[in-house]
Amino acid sequence: MNLKHYSYYLVSLVFLGLAFAKAQSPTLESKSLKSEISQSVNPLHADDVIAQQAWVDSIYNQMTTRQKIGQLFMVDLFSNKEKAHIDRVRNLIKNHEIGGIIFSKGTPQLQAPLTNELQALSKVPLMIGMDAEWGLAMRLENTFAYPWNMTLGANPGDELTYEVGKRIGEHCKRLGVHINFAPDVDINTNPDNPIIGNRSFGEDRDNVTRKALAFMNGMQSVGVLASAKHFPGHGDTDQDSHKTLPTVSFDAKRIDEIELYPYKRLIDNNLASVMVAHLNVPSLETRAGYPTSLSEKVVSGLLKRDLGFQGLIFTDALNMKGASNFSSPGDIDLAAFKAGNDVLLISENVPKAIDKIEEALKNGEITEDRLKQSVIKILQAKYLVGLHQYKPIELSGLQEDLITNQDVLLYEKSISNSVTLLKNTSNLLPLKNLETKKIAYVQMGDDHGDAFIEQLNKYSRVDRVRAARLDELMNKLSAYNTVIIGFHKSNDSPWKSYSISDKELTWMYEIARKHDVILDAFVNPYTFRKLKSTTNFESIIASYQNSEISQQVSAQMIFGARDFKGKLPVTSGEFKVGTGIYLPSIGRLSYSTMPESAGLSSAMIAKIDSIANHTIDQQGAPGMQVLVARKGRVVFDTNYGFHTYDKRRRVSSSDKYDIASVTKIVATLPLVMELQEQGIISLDDTLGELLPEYRNTDKENITIKQMLSHYARLKPWIPFYSNTLDSITQKPLKQLYSNTKKGGYSLIVADNLYGKSVLKDSISNSIRLSSLREKLEYKYSDFPYYILKDFIEGYYNQDLNELTQNHFYASLGMENTTYLPRNKFDKSEIVPTENDTVFRNQLVHGFVHDQGAAMQGGVGGHAGVFSTSNDIAKMMQMYLQGGYYGGKSYFKEETINTFNFCYYCDQEVRRGVGFDKPQLDEVGPTCGCVSMQSFGHSGFTGAYTWADPENEIVYVFLANRIHPDANNKFLIEENIRTNIQQVIYDHIIE
Repeated sequence: MNLKHYSYYLVSLVFLGLAFAKAQSPTLESKSLKSEISQSVNPLHADDVIAQQAWVDSIYNQMTTRQKIGQLFMVDLFSNKEKAHIDRVRNLIKNHEIGGIIFSKGTPQLQAPLTNELQALSKVPLMIGMDAEWGLAMRLENTFAYPWNMTLGANPGDELTYEVGKRIGEHCKRLGVHINFAPDVDINTNPDNPIIGNRSFGEDRDNVTRKALAFMNGMQSVGVLASAKHFPGHGDTDQDSHKTLPTVSFDAKRIDEIELYPYKRLIDNNLASVMVAHLNVPSLETRAGYPTSLSEKVVSGLLKRDLGFQGLIFTDALNMKGASNFSSPGDIDLAAFKAGNDVLLISENVPKAIDKIEEALKNGEITEDRLKQSVIKILQAKYLVGLHQYKPIELSGLQEDLITNQDVLLYEKSISNSVTLLKNTSNLLPLKNLETKKIAYVQMGDDHGDAFIEQLNKYSRVDRVRAARLDELMNKLSAYNTVIIGFHKSNDSPWKSYSISDKELTWMYEIARKHDVILDAFVNPYTFRKLKSTTNFESIIASYQNSEISQQVSAQMIFGARDFKGKLPVTSGEFKVGTGIYLPSIGRLSYSTMPESAGLSSAMIAKIDSIANHTIDQQGAPGMQVLVARKGRVVFDTNYGFHTYDKRRRVSSSDKYDIASVTKIVATLPLVMELQEQGIISLDDTLGELLPEYRNTDKENITIKQMLSHYARLKPWIPFYSNTLDSITQKPLKQLYSNTKKGGYSLIVADNLYGKSVLKDSISNSIRLSSLREKLEYKYSDFPYYILKDFIEGYYNQDLNELTQNHFYASLGMENTTYLPRNKFDKSEIVPTENDTVFRNQLVHGFVHDQGAAMQGGVGGHAGVFSTSNDIAKMMQMYLQGGYYGGKSYFKEETINTFNFCYYCDQEVRRGVGFDKPQLDEVGPTCGCVSMQSFGHSGFTGAYTWADPENEIVYVFLANRIHPDANNKFLIEENIRTNIQQVIYDHIIE
C-alpha cells in the first residue's frame, strides 16, 4: 500500500473504530449511563487495527474492478414477496456481487433464514441494513414497536432514549442486521410535513440533538451502525420526497444553525454513517431542481469537507421520485457516486449502474482512488460489525428474543416519562375527592379507547357515554360533573391522519362549555392546532400514541398514580414547544404488566398460574382473583376459573367476592382507628366505658386493645342461627322469619328470607351474656366486632354500610366494595358462596355467607363486605403508606403503627390490634417469609390479604373455596394462599 492510500486508510479506519468507542456525550447526564456506554463497547486496540487492516486488504486486493463496484450497492428485499423478487436478489449477489441488502416488509421467520441463505451465496459477507427507526416493527410483522421519536422527544431526559436505541440495536443484531437507518435527526419545524412528523424528535434543535445522540450511542454501543438522516434536513418541508422533490428555501446561515446542528454534534461523537436526502435546497445547490443526494457541493463539499465527516455516506433510496431526474438507467447512480456517496441505496438497475460506473472509470471521469475510498470504508465497516467472523443467524428462539418483557417495560417507562400535561385549570388533575365526582368518558376519533376506559375504572366509576346526536349526548351527560374526552387515532403508523373533524370540535366545545373537561389526545401533538380556543377545557393532555400502554399510563396519571413529566416537543396551537406541567403523583396505586417495574421477576407469573390452576383442577375453588403490588405498583392482577363449577361465567376483575373476616380490617377497624385518632376512644377504654349494657358484667373491664388482640377470654363463636330454627323441621322459625318483606320483617337474610329486627338484639344479648373462657390466652373471636359495631353505629347513628362508604370507600375509589351488594350490583357480578342446607336452604348468592352477619341484615362488623382484589389493594396500600392515599391523609402514620403492633407477643399472642401479624413460631397465617412489620387478615370464604411495609408488598387473594360446600378445606390444608405468598417473595430481585 503506498503512503497516500495508507494515510487515507488509517484516517478512515480510526473514524469507524471510534464509532464504537466510548461516547463523548456531555448531554448524557447520568454517570451510570456513561459508565454503561463505556463498558458495553469494544473499541479497536492496536492488535485489532492490524487485524482489521489485514482482513480488509485481503478482500480488497483480490477484487476485480466490477467486484469493487458491486460493493457500492445495497439493494432492497422483501422477505414476504414472491420467488421472482427474491431470485432477482440472488442473481445480483451471484452475478454482480453486490455489497449489501436493505430488508423491508416481511417477518423475522422469513427474513432470518433468507439472510443466512444469501450470506452463504456471497463471496464477501453482505452488509444487512433496515429502516428500523422505532424498531423492527417499522418493517416487519411479529416484532416490537418502540415509541415514535416525537413521543421520545417529549421525555425531559435522554437516558431512556439511549436505552431504546440500545435495545433496537440488540434486536437488529439478533436478526443479522448491521446498520439501522436511524436516528431521524430532522428538526420538524413544519407542522404540515407529510413524511417526517412523528419520526422527528421535535422542533427544538437542542432537544433533537440530545435525543439523537443518545439513540445513536445506545445503538452503536451494541455494535450496530447508526445512520443520521435525512441530510441536510427534511424537517421543514410540506412535500414527500417519495413522491416529488421537496424544496427547502432557507438560506445557508439558517440551515447551518438549525438543520445541520445535530449532524455536527453527532459527527463529533463518532457517528457511523449519514443518509443524504433527495431535497431541492437552492442555497446549497444552485442548479435548479437538482437533488442534494446528487450534489457534489452538498455531499463532498458540505458534508465531507466542511463538517469533516469521514464515515459511510448513503444515498436515500434512488428509486424515489425525489431523485428521478435521470432518464437513462444507471445515470443517477453514477451521479450519486460522483457527488461523494459511498453506498448507493436501492438502485433501480444495478447491472446498468455498474456498467456506467465502470465506463466512467475507464474514461477517467472518476478515479481508482475515489472508488477505493468508498470500498475500503465499506469493508472496514463490515469488519467492525463482525463480518470478518461471520456466523449464520441462530434461528431457534428468535421470536422470543425479539419481543421480551424487557422491551415492554422499557416501552412503558418511555411512555410514562413522555405523556404531557398542557393545561390544568383550577388544578383539576389529578382527580381527588372521588366521592364528589360523577365521571363520564366520551370517546372520539376513529380508533378504540378500550384500554383507557378499563384503566380509568380501576380508580373510580367512569361511565362510557355514547350518543348519535349532540343533543342526546348532552342530555346523557347532564348527570355528570366531570367528562373525560379521549381522542383516539390509529397507532398503526406515524403517518396516519391526526386531524379532528369539525363535528368533533363542535361536540368538544359544547361539552366543555357545560362540564369540567379533561381532553386526552392519543395522537400526534400537532392535533391541538385545530383547537381555536381552549378556554373551557380545564385540563388538556398530550398522550402522543394510542397504544394500550399509552392509554393505561395516561389513565393512571389522570388519577395521580404516576407523575406528569413530559414536555411538548413541538409548538401546536397556543401551546409552545417545551410546555409541560410537572405534576407529582398523589399516592394511588399504579399498574404495570411487568413485575420487573417493581423489582419482581416475571418468572413469578408462571408459578402463581401453576398454583392457581392446580387449585381449580383439584376443585379447591371454582375461581379466584390474585393481585400483587410492590412499591406502589400493581404488577400482577389475574383472574382464574369461573364463578361456579358449571363453568358458565368466568371470573372478571369487577366480580365481587364475599371477603368474610377480611371485613374486620376494611370496615370496622378503620372506623375504630378513626375514632381513636380523633380522641373519641382510647385503646385502653373498657367495654363498660363504651357501652352501658356491659357495665356490671364479667366483660366490663375488657379493653379495646385486649379484645382486638384476641386476648380477652372471649368465646370464638356462637352459632346464633341454630337457636332460630324449628327444633323438629330445622327450618327458620316462622315467628322470626318470613318469605316476604312485611311489617316487622325488615332484615334481608337471603333470597325470599327476611328476619325480624329483634334478631340483632338477640345476638348482642347472647354475646353480652356469654361466659368467658377460663384461661387468659390467645383465642381468635368474632365477638369484638359485633360489640364494636354496636358502639360505632350508636355513636354515629348510622349503620356500617353508610359509614364505610362515606368515610372510606367512596373517596378511596373502592367502587366495587360494599355491604349488601345486591342493592348496588347485578347478581351476575357477584360470586356465589355455599349451598346452605342447614339455615337458608339455598345457594347463597349476593348475600353474606356468615350466618351471624346474615341475621343482622347482611351488615356485620366481622363479615358482610363484598369486594374485588383491586379495591382491597387500595385500602391495604393506604395502610402501607402510613394512612395516605389519593392525596388524602386518612390516618396519621403513628395511628397505623399503634394498631399494627403486637402488644402481647410476650404472651405468645401474635396479633396486632385488629390486624393479624406473622406467626411467632413455625405455624401461622403467612409463608414465614414476610417481615415482622407486615400485617393482614384472612377470611373463611377463602379471602386473604397481606401488606408488608418493609418489602413494600401488597398481596390479595379472593376465592369462594366454600362453594358449594364449606367443608372444602383444600385451600387451607394445601396452604395455597401462603404458597403464592412465598412465590412472590422468592421473586424479589431488587
